[in-house]
Amino acid sequence: MPGDPSVNFNLLHRICKLVVLLCFLHIFVTVVFYVRSFDFRVAFAQNQQSKHNAVKPAQVRNAEVRNTEDTPGVDPVIEKPKAPEEPKAPEEPAKKLEKCPETSPLLVGPLRVEFNIPMSLDLIKKENPNLQQGGRFKPKDCEALQKVAIIIPFRNRDEHLKYWLYYLHPILQRQQLDYGVYVINQDGEETFNRAKLLNVGYTEALKEYDYNCFIFSDVDLIPMDDRNTYKCFSQPRHLSVSMDKFGFRLPYNQYFGGVSSLSKEQYLKINGFPNNYWGWGGEDDDIYNRVTSRGMSISRPSGEIGKCRMIRHNRDQKNEPNPQRFNRIAHTRETMHKDGINSLSYRVVSVEKLDLFTKITVDVGKP
Repeated sequence: MPGDPSVNFNLLHRICKLVVLLCFLHIFVTVVFYVRSFDFRVAFAQNQQSKHNAVKPAQVRNAEVRNTEDTPGVDPVIEKPKAPEEPKAPEEPAKKLEKCPETSPLLVGPLRVEFNIPMSLDLIKKENPNLQQGGRFKPKDCEALQKVAIIIPFRNRDEHLKYWLYYLHPILQRQQLDYGVYVINQDGEETFNRAKLLNVGYTEALKEYDYNCFIFSDVDLIPMDDRNTYKCFSQPRHLSVSMDKFGFRLPYNQYFGGVSSLSKEQYLKINGFPNNYWGWGGEDDDIYNRVTSRGMSISRPSGEIGKCRMIRHNRDQKNEPNPQRFNRIAHTRETMHKDGINSLSYRVVSVEKLDLFTKITVDVGKP
């Protein structure tokens, strides 16, 4: 009957059962599809990993796990192979410098030389920042034509040396020389031997560098023109041509004192300098005789370019005039073969590499 409560309850009960069944069916279908999709993802990942390992060479895979195989309890860690490095561009070879010109374009000509200004080694160092240890220098923008060793015989002349360094370093740099300054200091209080110290300087400088030119300079002589180049020529060169001490004139034609230059070949040709001139005087004339006896002549700059100033001073102690000098000069041709670089003997006391020069102190013996 319509409106019967029992009939309505049965209908509602059936509908609820149907809804519950549909819910269970939906849950079941959902679970099935989820499980099947999970298995598919796992299989796909394993397949991709196997493909990746198959591509790698065996030695690569072995190298990746080798670091962890020897460690107990640690699983091997698989690392990605490093990407190959890009090849580096070849370095360009350093450009070879051109030769410096025969006449430096940096020269300024006549110079004003004064000895009444205060001088210090720190000031000289500050004004010559391009010097290397030991008083070495070479041009940066061209290759010097000569390698020049400057040899200074020395004892107790520290103030004079400061002025020499102050004026000469800038001059030598403007002359575009590859040079080194060697101060050969005679040790002890025995009689001074200038020529023997020059031989020592030649020998010691060659131990450091392949010099091919040698300037032999007194410490108290300063050039007054930087066109007076401190280098070697085809003949032995006398550089201190006109000194203020002699009224800017050459005292006599055979004079070869003060500052002179000889190439290595010229120096060896005369067997170097004599070793037996103790005290002041005579060795310059002996050297002149050696040069001329070997068929060479003395070259000089003009009197104007060769001007020099001397630092005035009293004669040094233990450097009195040599009473034997005239007799020795008269026999140069006979003695030069056995008295010179081939008979040189000395003992090095110390070598000091200073900022502005190399100081070599030596024991040259006694008369």
